[in-house]
Amino acid sequence: MKLLLPILCVLTATLTLAEVRPKPLMKDFMGINGHFQFKPELYAQTCRLVRNYHNMNWDVKTPGDPITFPHCVNKVDWNKHVYGKWVAQGFEVDLCAQFGTFGEENEQYLNLWQGQAPWIYDYGYEMAKYFGPSGDHKLVTSIEIGNEPGNDFDEALYQKLFIQMAKGIRAADPELKIVSATAQSGTADKYSKSLEETFASPEILPLYDVINLHVYAVKPKQAGQSPWDRSYPEDPRLDYLNVVDAAIAFRNQQAVGKEVWITEFGYDACTEEAMLTREGWAKKLNWTGVSDQQQAQYIVRSFFCFAERDIQRAYLYFFNDDDKASVHAASGLTRNFVPKPSFWAVKQLYENLGNYRFNRIVHKVDAHMYVYEFIHGSNENKIIWVLWSPTGVNREATLTLHDLPGELTRVEKMALENIPAKSIDQPLHDPHSLKITITESPIYLFFDMK
Repeated sequence: MKLLLPILCVLTATLTLAEVRPKPLMKDFMGINGHFQFKPELYAQTCRLVRNYHNMNWDVKTPGDPITFPHCVNKVDWNKHVYGKWVAQGFEVDLCAQFGTFGEENEQYLNLWQGQAPWIYDYGYEMAKYFGPSGDHKLVTSIEIGNEPGNDFDEALYQKLFIQMAKGIRAADPELKIVSATAQSGTADKYSKSLEETFASPEILPLYDVINLHVYAVKPKQAGQSPWDRSYPEDPRLDYLNVVDAAIAFRNQQAVGKEVWITEFGYDACTEEAMLTREGWAKKLNWTGVSDQQQAQYIVRSFFCFAERDIQRAYLYFFNDDDKASVHAASGLTRNFVPKPSFWAVKQLYENLGNYRFNRIVHKVDAHMYVYEFIHGSNENKIIWVLWSPTGVNREATLTLHDLPGELTRVEKMALENIPAKSIDQPLHDPHSLKITITESPIYLFFDMK
């Protein structure tokens, strides 16, 4: 279905108080979640920020044991085998210190932490001293205290451990950013602590720098549909972006000056063959992922929706998958380390906009079209517009863009494979306007103001 949607003028976005801080360059905004098998030379094509899951129970057998950074209890060397390799490839590392088997999944976890407040202080201190930017190794720039402790993790214990570990980190390296565990405004749930209950307390508030969110575009529950199926990022039925906006509102009211990061978002896309061999709950509940093309479209558009907001980073989940038909098991940019279409789409985004920052919304009509403007960080004469149809259906929309910001020098379709980006064969007859057809795959317009 084609729609004729003329744009009569360019609308200037009105800045709110929440948007006063400078927007980050996209290369300082886009990140990815990694793990031991992460191949930094491969994923360096898509971003320069990486987050790692670092279990406390890999460092010691039990709280109270001697701390021997960078060596794990299994003799893995965090410097030699993990972080050192990543940093050498140009990555900036966010370390997520997970409780692992010292957490709520262990029925004895409350007993494990009895009398261990001094130890968790020392653990934070030694971690920051060895890995932090003020030390000799300079391996990480931020540390999260917990991944998804949620409401199953005893609240009083978490606050006690957070306070002690944060104080240890601060004492060892004040340059390290301290990041909350996953949180959300309102009531805590299985995966997130409550910002109001946990991170607004007077004792905790001064100890962290960053509010940490995990957001997934989960569809509203429907009969015959699994509770994990996902929709397109702009879908008005979702809490996807509302959760982000609520956290920003909390920050503006109760935690002024803190940054807001999304450290997990993403989409699962497996092959048709994998879908035919679904097992367990995925088969029972009729779990369905998105297509490879939709994964590429929705990831790229999510980055744009996040960039519009007053947040500083967004980390994609995940780097690689083994083509398993299950939630979080098909969310990689690569499948068995072979790039998916999403890999090429994110690579193109990173290459095109890495040195640009979000500037304004040029035009935004829900369910019809979005046009966003990005401006070069060191040359304001270079501008890129990104256009797309913010829908979840295969629909085209024809737009007439007026008041172009400069000379149109290039037009690119979203890349889905490793070939030079295709320009759109649509000549510009009027230097001040352009008629163009958009789809769910974003289009990049490059302008030069001379």
